[in-house]
Amino acid sequence: MIRREEVYKIGRLGKAHGIKGEISFLFDDDVFDRVDADYLILDIDSILVPFFIEEYRFKTDSNALMKFEGIDSQEQARDLTGCDVFFPRELTDEEEGDISWASLVGFDLVDAQTETVVGKIASIDDATINILFELEDGKLIPASEELITNVDTKQHQIIIQLPEGILEL
Repeated sequence: MIRREEVYKIGRLGKAHGIKGEISFLFDDDVFDRVDADYLILDIDSILVPFFIEEYRFKTDSNALMKFEGIDSQEQARDLTGCDVFFPRELTDEEEGDISWASLVGFDLVDAQTETVVGKIASIDDATINILFELEDGKLIPASEELITNVDTKQHQIIIQLPEGILEL
């Protein structure tokens, strides 16, 4: 069984495309293409299920048409519409130093000065040029690379120099 901490969300499935089982895949992270993954994990009724990739083609920088093995009709593809798509952390290219923002969701944020956990990252807000970590308690912390002193992918922690008073906002 696949556990939530073993994966991270990279996108969501949109509408079925055509009659042969293709489906629109709106993604935040193209890791599935960078590491030549064989499968993606879909959240189906809160159960994480692997689906093997038959083929895909990019429509834009954040949208691809995906064809999964065993999904051969428009009706089957339509049943997957709206499913969140996850990627296994073990297959990521993090060791090469190419960590995506999306893969940091679920990591603990640790204050470099006090060495205490200030919260768990619930999401990444990259809607503007200033990227923010949104913690589970709703706090927003700047995700500037200048503030991050270390990313420990084994411990799932980000060590960060927090600006003074940021936690009181």
